[in-house]
Amino acid sequence: MNRAFKRSLVLIAVFAGAPATAETAPGEVTIDDMAVAQPVTAAAGDAINGRKVFADRGLGNCLACHVNSDLKNEQFQGTVGPALDGVADRWEAAQLRAIVVDAKKVFGPETMMPGFYSLDVGVDVAEEFKDKTILSAGDVEDVVAYLTTLKGE
Repeated sequence: MNRAFKRSLVLIAVFAGAPATAETAPGEVTIDDMAVAQPVTAAAGDAINGRKVFADRGLGNCLACHVNSDLKNEQFQGTVGPALDGVADRWEAAQLRAIVVDAKKVFGPETMMPGFYSLDVGVDVAEEFKDKTILSAGDVEDVVAYLTTLKGE
């Protein structure tokens, strides 16, 4: 085989095995009728990782505002937001995605819940956090995958 052909085979093998990582940029996500119909990343959400992100005080910090019986061993669960037991019975995945992406576009600007995949975060943002989202696109899909497991109250 000639050298160029071998290189082509190597490139094909490398890219064929590469995971899909296409993401929708935060400013390009469309919330339509209280829903984000398409995932914000090509990779499927991982509910196990979503549970970790949900509980992580340095990432989602969802427990600061929401009670979640699935994480009953976690301390200091908040009551600012609604309890998330049975949330998958009340909201579809596309609606949960919209809420996680930017709750202010779903519930209005007065909601306390931040937009986890939004760059519209208000004023006086610390320099290190400017132009950054709270969660990555993958984290959003993981949290949505986890939330869809929370059925029955």
